[in-house]
Formats: sequence, C-alpha cells, structure tokens
Amino acid sequence: MASPGSPVVLGIESSCDETGAGLVRDGKLLGHAVASSMDEHARYGGVVPEIAARAHVHSLTPVVRRALDEAGLTMADIGAVAVTTGPGLSGALQVGLAGAKGLAYGLGVPLYGVHHLAGHVAADTLEHGPLPDPCMVLIVSGGHTSLLLVRDLARDPIVHLGDTLDDAAGECFDKVARVFGLPYPGGPAIDRAAREGDPKAVAFPRPLTGPRDDPYGFSFSGLKTAAARWAERHAGQELPVADGAASLQEAVADVLTRKAVAACTEHGVGTLVVVGGVAANSRVRSLAEERCRKAGITLRVPPLRLCTDNGAMIAAVGDLLVRAGAEPAPLDLSIDPSAPLEYAALHPVARAAKAAA
Repeated sequence: MASPGSPVVLGIESSCDETGAGLVRDGKLLGHAVASSMDEHARYGGVVPEIAARAHVHSLTPVVRRALDEAGLTMADIGAVAVTTGPGLSGALQVGLAGAKGLAYGLGVPLYGVHHLAGHVAADTLEHGPLPDPCMVLIVSGGHTSLLLVRDLARDPIVHLGDTLDDAAGECFDKVARVFGLPYPGGPAIDRAAREGDPKAVAFPRPLTGPRDDPYGFSFSGLKTAAARWAERHAGQELPVADGAASLQEAVADVLTRKAVAACTEHGVGTLVVVGGVAANSRVRSLAEERCRKAGITLRVPPLRLCTDNGAMIAAVGDLLVRAGAEPAPLDLSIDPSAPLEYAALHPVARAAKAAA
C-alpha cells in the first residue's frame, strides 16, 4: 500500500520494441518491468512496426501487473499515469497511449504525455538523484544522437547544441553489424566482437571533427559507408570482424565523447550525463570516464538496465511533472511519431494534427 505524500506515477513506454511499465514516487523507483519483442524482429534484421504493435497489445497488461507486483502495490495505489506520446513507431505509440488513457480514466487520475527522449534523460535521476542545473546531456540511441543543455527538465525548454544529420550512432552499429555478418541488434554484437579486436587496426574516419565542421553536430553515415567499403575489400577472404568491430566502436566513442566534453568545457558545465541505448556500450562508457576525469567533469551514466527503453524512465518524467505542478494532458491527447525534443511534456492533440493537415 502506498504511503501518503506525492502520488505514485505509473509510466508506460511503447515507442519501439520494448513494452515497459514503471512506478516512481518522489524520484524513487518502486518497481518496473519490461517485455521485449526483439527476438521476433531479429530474423528481419530490424524492427517490423506491425509486429511491434501486436507485441505491445499482448504485453501491456502483464507488464503493468509485474511492475505493480515488484513494487508491492495495487492499481488503487496509482495516483497518475505518464505515457510516451512520441517520437516512435505510430502503431506502437497508439497501443501505449490507448492503455494509458484507459487506466487513467478508469482510476480517475491525471494523465501526462511524455517525450521519449526526455525519458532517457530522466532515467539517470532514478540512480543518481536530481540533475544538476545546468547539465550537459548526450543522448545516444538507435535513432537519436543529440547533445543537449538541460536546466530544469520539468519546466525549462531543452537547448539543442547538436543533433545527428543522418544516421545515429545506434543505426551505424546496426547497419555495419549486418555487413560484418553479426546478429541484430548490432550494438551489443559489435561490443562483444570488439573485445577480441584491435581498436587501432583500421583507420576509420571521425566524422564532423574538422575545425570548420559543426562543433556539436553528428554524422555517422560516412563512417557506416567506410566500414562497408573496408569489408568489401576483404571479399573472398576471411573478414577480421573483431578488428573491424573494435575500430568502428573506437571511432564512434571517440566522436561522441570528444564533442560532449568539448561542449561541457565551452559552456562551463561541470556534469555530463550520457543516456540512451548506446550508453550501454562498454567503450563509450570507458572513454567518457577517461576524458571526463582528465577535464574535471562529473560523469553520470544510468545503470545498464535503465539505458534501453523502459517504463521507469517515463514514470520518472511523470513524477517530475507532477511535483512541478505541470498541467495534465487533455482528454484528446494524441501521438506525434516525429516529435522534436523541446520540452519533457509532450501533449499533442488530434485536432492540432488535423489543422496542420
């Protein structure tokens, strides 16, 4: 049974291939559960939207129940519901939103729409406490690579210093892994293969790191192509996959951490927070630690279980919004599959979408 105080916030995440539910109150994670449909997509080498949406339909209720059981709570203890409303796969987002609306309406509690990437940022607070104001945030995931200046996540606009111009870091890993003959998802496969390789074996390029380039923008399409061309040159012979994986991983980690630390130094920010699925990469974590230590910057990275998509991170944003006194979402809350990250709360409505059309 929940004790008096701030309400327990249920967070629901369904933007891609993980169905997540989490319960947070006053910045503390009470329980969470995740169901992944990754195995169903692996045979296709990537996420199939229709399969993902069907998996969410089957998994949503059991995942919420598991999260409640872990927390020792019941439905009656839920005081607010937060749900990812974008960005993500349209059908997948619709499943999560429909479930969240049903729960909020049935329980008579407020509903909050949450930006998926803000969830990744908030995930770190569940392990390390409130974010410093300001802090630098590097988001690295399958579809997003961004460098952000964050102040009050629940109240203030999020300032983009740089974003990916084409392939995100995670996309680069996935696509190159396929060329190397490694399984999907590519990020973990590249990381495993790299353990046996030489990171200096292949001189892969470091995109957008020249003096005249975008100082905080990212581009991994050229690196992906360079890796593919390198593999092609080994046609008819055994591909040294470990060396290729280690060299690719080193290039990605070098670019990400170099730009993030430079941004901290230029903007006088003392804390760097690295979040998103690629934050689980071992070389990204170790190189970030090394460079932050040398620069006198505090590094914060969520534990591995909170790096990938999960409901706990959405509940964390909902909890921040509730405690900040933010307005709940309207009843006609809709989804925005391509929503830019401007604020943590994301409350698009259907009529706005129709007016834009």
